Amino acid sequence: MELQHFHDYFEENREKHLQELFEFLSIPSISSLSEHKQDVERAAQWLKNQLEQLNIENVSIDPTAGHPVVYGEWLHAEGKPTVLFYGHYDVQPVDPLNLWETEPFKPEIRENKLYARGASDDKGQVFMQLKAIEALFATLGTLPVNVKFLYEGEEEIGSAHLPAYIEENKEKLSADFVLISDTSMYGPGKPAICYGLRGLAGIQIDVRGANSDLHSGLYGGGVQNAIHALVEILSSFRDKNGKILVEGFYDDVRPLTEEERKAFADLQFDEEALKKELGVDELFGEEGYSFLERTWARPTLEINGIFGGFSGEGIKTVLPNEAGAKITCRLVPDQDPDKIVALLRKHIEKHTPKGVTVSVNEFDNGAPYLTPFDHPLIKAASRSYEKVYQVPAAFTRGGGSIPIVATFDQILKVPVVLMGFGLSTENFHAPNEHFHLENFDKGLRVLCDYLCEVSKLSL
Repeated sequence: MELQHFHDYFEENREKHLQELFEFLSIPSISSLSEHKQDVERAAQWLKNQLEQLNIENVSIDPTAGHPVVYGEWLHAEGKPTVLFYGHYDVQPVDPLNLWETEPFKPEIRENKLYARGASDDKGQVFMQLKAIEALFATLGTLPVNVKFLYEGEEEIGSAHLPAYIEENKEKLSADFVLISDTSMYGPGKPAICYGLRGLAGIQIDVRGANSDLHSGLYGGGVQNAIHALVEILSSFRDKNGKILVEGFYDDVRPLTEEERKAFADLQFDEEALKKELGVDELFGEEGYSFLERTWARPTLEINGIFGGFSGEGIKTVLPNEAGAKITCRLVPDQDPDKIVALLRKHIEKHTPKGVTVSVNEFDNGAPYLTPFDHPLIKAASRSYEKVYQVPAAFTRGGGSIPIVATFDQILKVPVVLMGFGLSTENFHAPNEHFHLENFDKGLRVLCDYLCEVSKLSL
């Protein structure tokens, strides 16, 4: 099927599609706020209706211990691969509301950008998956591949109940690969295939000394200060160049291949421009690695917050008896979050000063994920991007984490292809979230072409 056929279909139906997307974006499906529970359910019902209108079969809204999952399937492309589409229909809160130029749930187009909460993350991109299927049915009369749909309402609150749902429905969700549109392009006019994501391990360290704050004149120099003890522990984690000093931390790190390093270098990332943008005179990190390598493919240990003592106006001469810090580690293949937390606990115990006790509490964690960038599914995605955008697609890794991606890998044991159409500048999770309609238009054509490309593969 020629791209022109898809182009013509989307041109003819653009206004209709945008009005439908406006409906979807108008639903305030904020998963983290209990007062929006019915709105989340309304968004699930909207998706169910859309799937049924596409003649997708066995469409259902499946309950979980939290917000529901929407499922559907069409399995009549005999002998062809099966793709499981994943996305989320929940959105972030809109605070601070006063910073929005227009109301977050009243979509508006300005300068060919669609402004609304969820426009880019992830309702706009979920909607594109649906409209790509609609276009294929309309132009081909059928689908070139088998499809399944899994849309959740809890991604913005950590997908707490989705792993159990996937585990319980492994047979129903079985596919040759998972396709996700919830990532960003490399830049305007520069499509990118994200073939890897870092994992995450987070802890909180709580340090306790005496049974109350103490007068620094009466006890200073004779009793351990909880903040000093905390600082001593924190300073033991890294050297001056950012190398992590936790014993065993790097043992399982999969090194970058020379091919990957060349691909990153070929992107010609402008570190000088980044310094200017951030207002810093130097970048920082592990020696021997570029900024992209450090942020995409090397593990980190970062202090996200410190608390304790007196921080009000003026001075209060006390020895704080309590202090704490929150820490997250970004992990890379083949690091295991549970093993990393165990190593952190051991390191903290070894470096705890006398005179205090320390407790460690674990937060959310997620495994890293990597699909080899020479995989046939990745190469097919690259071809489709290049056909539409007329430039080669970049191969990138994501410095952040989407824990559910690793869950698909671990439970369904199939590749995950991340084909996003957003831009990092589109204010997702912030006021004035928007989606460039140029990428909405082109992305629809990319998805159609990609499913046709996949139909030619033997998976």
